[in-house]
Amino acid sequence: MAEAHDNIPQSADLKNLSSDALAKVAACIRTRLIEVTSVNGGHLASSLGAVDLILALHSVYDFPTDKLVFDVGHQSYAHKLITGRAEKFDTLRTYGGLSGFTRREESPFDAHDSGHASDSLSIALGLALARDLNKTSERIVALIGDAALSGGMAFEALNQIGQAGSNLVIVLNDNEMSISRNVGALSLYLSRVRMSKPYTTVRDKVEGGLESTGRIGRFLVNAGEAAKDSFKKLMVPGTLFEDMGIMYIGPIDGHSIEKVSAALRLAQKANGPVLIHVVTQKGHGFAPAEQRPDVFHGVGCYDPLTGEPIRKAGTPTFTSVFSQALIKEAEVNPSVVAITAAMADGTGLTEFSERFPERFFDVGIAEEHGVALSAGLALGGKLPVVAIYSTFLQRAYDQLLINVALQNQHVVFCVDRAGLVGEDGTTHHGLFDLAYLRTIPNMRILVPADRVQLEDALHTALLLDDAPIALRYPRGEAPLPRTVPEVKDSQILPLGKAIKLREGSTVSLLAVGRMVDRALDAAEILALAGIDAAVYNMLWVKPVDTETVLKAAAAPLVVTLEEGTTAGGLGSAVLEVLAEASLTTGKQGDTVIASSTQVLNLGIPDDFVTHGATELLFEELGLTAPQIAERIERVLKRENQAL
Repeated sequence: MAEAHDNIPQSADLKNLSSDALAKVAACIRTRLIEVTSVNGGHLASSLGAVDLILALHSVYDFPTDKLVFDVGHQSYAHKLITGRAEKFDTLRTYGGLSGFTRREESPFDAHDSGHASDSLSIALGLALARDLNKTSERIVALIGDAALSGGMAFEALNQIGQAGSNLVIVLNDNEMSISRNVGALSLYLSRVRMSKPYTTVRDKVEGGLESTGRIGRFLVNAGEAAKDSFKKLMVPGTLFEDMGIMYIGPIDGHSIEKVSAALRLAQKANGPVLIHVVTQKGHGFAPAEQRPDVFHGVGCYDPLTGEPIRKAGTPTFTSVFSQALIKEAEVNPSVVAITAAMADGTGLTEFSERFPERFFDVGIAEEHGVALSAGLALGGKLPVVAIYSTFLQRAYDQLLINVALQNQHVVFCVDRAGLVGEDGTTHHGLFDLAYLRTIPNMRILVPADRVQLEDALHTALLLDDAPIALRYPRGEAPLPRTVPEVKDSQILPLGKAIKLREGSTVSLLAVGRMVDRALDAAEILALAGIDAAVYNMLWVKPVDTETVLKAAAAPLVVTLEEGTTAGGLGSAVLEVLAEASLTTGKQGDTVIASSTQVLNLGIPDDFVTHGATELLFEELGLTAPQIAERIERVLKRENQAL
């Protein structure tokens, strides 16, 4: 029996196929995408919508000599299938398998490592300018979605693309949806392009002209230059790009491989940058994804026939706990407003937006603007809550520093997906927030370990009204604390105070977030080996609990545990405290400091982490409870032998 991938031709073979044959290939690819993502999860809707575009691109261009730059890259599944990775496609998003985004280490067909929105035009222009300097002839094309085009970085690149005038083709994939529905003036502009009746008439003529290569030149000469100045101003659509010095073609049906291919060939004849505007349907070819593109943007396991998700009954997630806690706080505090950057569903703000629509702001894919907006809202007397993924908050570091922290504005940053996120991998792990947030003056960082602490942390953050504060929590299930508190109402967590969870004198484990449970489990394993381990839930990474750190340092070994980079995180904070205390035999306050105290920092090493199931990644990094216990035993044994 032939494998499914046997029916999928490779890039070079597409140039010899008819339009009907390419349509059959597209259907085969969509079937394969559904088969694999129903088991592995992934970004299905966007990938289904881009299949025809990708086939058209590969049938016209000579990749990898020519360069195809994906924006975000989550729509590149079809590209992977036709570039030598069909046999490995079952490994998509699994540990050791194919990435869910383009990766240069995977294939020469992947021009750059993608994962974050709005960067493709900058990369593509850089490639085009390098080509011009090298006096080579490769063609450069960027594939960008309408949501990513709304990002400020894309506008910055468009500005220079028009100024540079270098040969470059931009394919704008307009599917009317990002993760949350597109917002902003550009979205409205593109809607006018799609819906404008006069322009639709011209579009139909363009597409008619594109159907026959022989008519393209005559059509452009007759309908183009003579009417350009008066006609395009009257009709509005397309002028935004042409006024920037970029030739505009479209809108074109993005599911017509023939029409897209003709437009691409036409664009290659132009002298300068060209933008081809194609309209596609997210989830095209799979009814459940067409009907609910938001649900199928990033999907877990599902029934490939019905599209129904296959869910495991379990505890609520940190995101859902945050969602309900924020609504509860907003009900009693009318100053609370919420901000998201095109991630209302992902960050748990959808219900808030329905309950308090006038207090909800979706800025689109514009994290820098969202953070600066929060500063303005705070200056205006509101209490902004910015819900954002850790990996995307990185994009707004300057705004965190200058617009918020410098002016000491009370903004609450709810940093979701902090730590390891699993299958989305390198560009989506939230491993650096503790380090970069710790460098910002006035910033406070609170890391809850369970669902009750998350509720308390949000309550605390909203009441501490004299500084910005970040709450950090991971993707996935939010456990109950080991000892369920008797108090039902949210509590204020004392600023900079840790919680001691277990007594011990041989080793002190200082942990934050979901590493707290791993520390407790490791302590139980160590107890079986006769090693007495104290466990502290540090809670606050900034300000760190200096008193607790010094008391913990009375043990021969201090171990810090964090789900983030050890370069600049909790471990660094503890070392700074101990260095300042000048670890010498004697007293610091009421605490006796032993000169022989050793510190072991456990967390993410100074490297990028691959994709795969989260527990497999924890194991690879040596951060499971048995591995932590084993590492501690080795250190203690080595120290005892040295004595």
